[in-house]
Amino acid sequence: MTKKEITIQLDSGLETRPVALLVQVASQYDSDIYIESDNRNINAKSIMGMMALGLVQGENVIISANGIDEARAIDGIEAYLTQKK
Repeated sequence: MTKKEITIQLDSGLETRPVALLVQVASQYDSDIYIESDNRNINAKSIMGMMALGLVQGENVIISANGIDEARAIDGIEAYLTQKK
């Protein structure tokens, strides 16, 4: 299992469209991917779960992945969440 703490830098935070794109990014990987915020650990491949987190720009989260492509999964999720538009 690999874990990494990051700060969300998306200008709009994670509203509906950015959450849908995050789920698409996460779904590209075979690993189980979770995002942890405020003691809640949510499956990054679950659109409803990710919407429930209500993440905003500047918030720190922990990304964890477990599986054969966990390092690539962490890098992909981090790249998406730290991009500035």
